Amino acid sequence: MKSKKSLITILVILSVLLLAIFILNKKPQETTEDIAKCIGNNSVLYVQLGCHACETQEKLFGENIKHITKVDCWFEREKCTDIQVTPTWTIKGQKYEGVQSIEQLKNLTNC
Repeated sequence: MKSKKSLITILVILSVLLLAIFILNKKPQETTEDIAKCIGNNSVLYVQLGCHACETQEKLFGENIKHITKVDCWFEREKCTDIQVTPTWTIKGQKYEGVQSIEQLKNLTNC
């Protein structure tokens, strides 16, 4: 009985190790640039000069922030009459306030 439990334990440990190796060695199918382009084509990011959370949001994209459709509410106030908080994303007519992860944005935009 004890050897059966040991065998099961060893098999579970090996399965976890193999799964971890598979996950760690998996190559991403899309590049960060492709993801940024897709998110940028399906959303608008509202930011504001001096907004630290906005800076945090933009840094998640790095140099690919250039692909994001962005409105700076400091300079374009007329486009931000419905925006209460920055950063705010508008996606499919819905507003998402605060910093959003790339994963969350991918899910919301179907990218």
